Amino acid sequence: MTLLSSLSFTVISGLIGLSASTELQKAEYTVTCHEIAAAVSFASKVYYSGGCRSPQYTKDNDHWASSNSQFSACSFEPANAQDLQILAKNQTPFAVKSGGHSANPGFSSTPGVQIALFSFSEVVYDANDQTATIGMGLIWDNVYSELDQYGVTVVGAKTTGVGVGGIVLGGGYSYLSNQHGLSVDNVVSFELVMPNGTVANITSSSSPDLFYGLRGGFNNFGIVTTVTLKTYTQSQVWGGRISYTADQWGAVNAAIANFVSTVTDPKACVYSTTDYVSGVAAISNILFYDAPTYPDGIFNELLAIPHFDKDISTRAYSNFIQTLPANATSGLRTMFHWVPIEQFTLSILQMIKNQTLFYGEQLSQSSGALISYDLVPLLPSLYSHSDTPSAFPSLRDSGQGYSFIEVYYGWTDPNDDEVMLQLGAESAAYMKQFAVDAGHNVANALIYPNCAPPGTALADMYGDAVSSLHSIRSAVDPDNVMGLTGGWRF
Repeated sequence: MTLLSSLSFTVISGLIGLSASTELQKAEYTVTCHEIAAAVSFASKVYYSGGCRSPQYTKDNDHWASSNSQFSACSFEPANAQDLQILAKNQTPFAVKSGGHSANPGFSSTPGVQIALFSFSEVVYDANDQTATIGMGLIWDNVYSELDQYGVTVVGAKTTGVGVGGIVLGGGYSYLSNQHGLSVDNVVSFELVMPNGTVANITSSSSPDLFYGLRGGFNNFGIVTTVTLKTYTQSQVWGGRISYTADQWGAVNAAIANFVSTVTDPKACVYSTTDYVSGVAAISNILFYDAPTYPDGIFNELLAIPHFDKDISTRAYSNFIQTLPANATSGLRTMFHWVPIEQFTLSILQMIKNQTLFYGEQLSQSSGALISYDLVPLLPSLYSHSDTPSAFPSLRDSGQGYSFIEVYYGWTDPNDDEVMLQLGAESAAYMKQFAVDAGHNVANALIYPNCAPPGTALADMYGDAVSSLHSIRSAVDPDNVMGLTGGWRF
């Protein structure tokens, strides 16, 4: 049901901070909220901010990182793609939330209309086509659990609490990526509500330009409601978490260096985090093998090191994902950085140890609650799993780097935002230069947009693809409807 002809919206330009006109602007946004409620089908819901806020309004506006949370004039839960056609006439700021795991301010939150895609929550498995059609309102935990019953899985997030949207529209590194590539490499089609109100099924053959742009280009081209991904047969896997105190750091680094230099089995993966919190440093490794047992020898060195915590077993893939509970850190102000490298040598690992201790001690003087340097070693064949170009990574040759360091800082006081961003950028720049000086071919490597801090230049994430992505966005959205929402904008 669509009643576009009955709607008229006040032109609001940009996202606006606190000012003398804030209350007037909020009132105008609320008018838009009422117009949406009157226009859409009965199944769709609008929740308001005034008075006693409903639990659903709170859920719709809540984000994993408090740095990306704000109160909207209302939240809108569309029940179907047709009700999102209202965007064709919308000129009020809005935001689109899948799982709400983005950390950057305003990327999926707004003072205007908060669109929450929770109603798009189905997982439909097609055994004949070996695909799964997945609603963008889900988190990957739910997707993996639903697909367990069919003995299959998809390439999605590697931690708990992460929404479908940011992964399939931004890139998507996984424990399965050595075998099957990134999430964007496994997309078959998108259901897209375009800025002009058209609902379209976007595939590589039907709309090659849009298909290219959506795979890494986020919501620049409209709102994706469902995505269809390739599925893969999934048995039980072996793996889980093992954690060590700082006095074992040298032994852990030696074991990781040996692993990455000798193990080429694409079913094997190590995800290591070095953490500093409340003056204490610790190391946790997630060990993974895509079978019920692992070949003898590949993890023995890491398992033999004295540890204080261990949760490793043969288990369902959905259960394995729970061993890295990223949603346990929800509520902090958060910043990510991304450092591409080629291989985790002992010198690189020692440098990361030094960075963890140096910045951990500095940040503990402010409201820094947690600092984490996450190490993800992958195989050089990582970017060879798709013949179809994607917005990210637009660069797939050796200069992109196939392993990476993910830098995470979490803190509580908004007054510390500037210093945390500055020190995080300083640390990331140092680590990249260290890798370049060590001979890694990553001087021009692109930054993963999902882990890029605020203010990152588009060229640093998309390289030479920026021009073509801007042209695609201009063609599909000449009135710049999607410019009213947050995120990386072409």
